[in-house]
Amino acid sequence: MLSTPTPHISAAPGDFGKTVLMPGDPLRSKFIAENFLENPVLVNNVRGVHGYTGYYKGVKVSVMASGMGMPAIGIYSHELFNGYGVENIIRVGSAGAIQEHIHLYDIVLAQGACTDSNFAHQFHLPGTFAPIASYELLSKAVAACEEHGAAYHVGNVNSSDVFYGDHEGVPEGLDSVYALKKMGVMALEMEAAALYMNAARYGKRALCICTISDHVLTGELTSSDERQNAFTTMMKVALDVAVAMESEE
Repeated sequence: MLSTPTPHISAAPGDFGKTVLMPGDPLRSKFIAENFLENPVLVNNVRGVHGYTGYYKGVKVSVMASGMGMPAIGIYSHELFNGYGVENIIRVGSAGAIQEHIHLYDIVLAQGACTDSNFAHQFHLPGTFAPIASYELLSKAVAACEEHGAAYHVGNVNSSDVFYGDHEGVPEGLDSVYALKKMGVMALEMEAAALYMNAARYGKRALCICTISDHVLTGELTSSDERQNAFTTMMKVALDVAVAMESEE
């Protein structure tokens, strides 16, 4: 166990709930706290990474940003799992669709996370490790999506270390996006694989829920304001999962 406060989180022991929602954007963290939580309290603001704890339907729930990329969410999830006794981390982020049947604002539930990252190397594993979500969280998220009437998809995402890939001069047939697409990968994002690996290592639970913010195949985009404020169905789904987990304990 880490001693608290940790190097990147200034909160005191007990400041976080058992479930933490983790958007990438600190302003999305602030939005969730101010619009969904009762009596939200700012418990962390190291490096401007807003962390809040409040109540949703009577359940203590926290929300804290992760920043962008696997190194960042790797740090914050490690400290939450090992320093603050957090049991469940639900990433609530954005992703780029790479399948024709998935559209802007659809929700993707990452059952598994493919990756081109070297993050798993630290665990000294033989062969390839398959990062997967907690079935408990995933099944509850599916139920919440059904209840909210959300358009959702369950399957693999790809967690990449690269946002701006260098595809110049690469034939389309060899392009990594099309290779992932043919294997049924739903969307591209940058955090889930590291989160799932940390959860597996420390005996915790994790789930990545993303709203489609852009479509790689069609070029459709949402604005930064929409990504910050308009993904409310995803937020409600994640909060309902937090409540459902609390009712079982």
